[in-house]
This record gives sequence, C-alpha cells and structure tokens, in this order.
Amino acid sequence: MSDAEQNAAEVKTSKESVFHIKNEQLPLHCPLPEMSLWNQHPKVYLPIEETGKGKCPYCGTEFILEE
Repeated sequence: MSDAEQNAAEVKTSKESVFHIKNEQLPLHCPLPEMSLWNQHPKVYLPIEETGKGKCPYCGTEFILEE
C-alpha cells in the first residue's frame, strides 16, 4: 500500500479526531476530500500555519501541522 493510500485509509476511519497535516496539504480545509464523510458540513479553511494546530468549528476535528 502506498503512503497516499495509507493516509486515505487512516482518514476514512475517522474514529480518530486528530489528523497530522503536511505542508503540501496547505491551505487546510475541513472536511478533507479523503474523509469518508467529506460532505457532512460546509468547507471551512483553517489557518494553522502560524500556530501549528487548529480545530474545526463544525465537527471538532483537530489538525496538527507536522514540521
């Protein structure tokens, strides 16, 4: 399984509500296209570049920017 497939599989099991984001995934928005429930709420952009983390106001998913 490729890294991209593994990441998508991890996202689809969204029982975990914390996701690690890489710089190439910026600008960050929730829900991510890879999420199995990608259309559960309106797309919201999360500015995590300065703080390194953010939380979706709709679903509560937390995102952490990897360095």
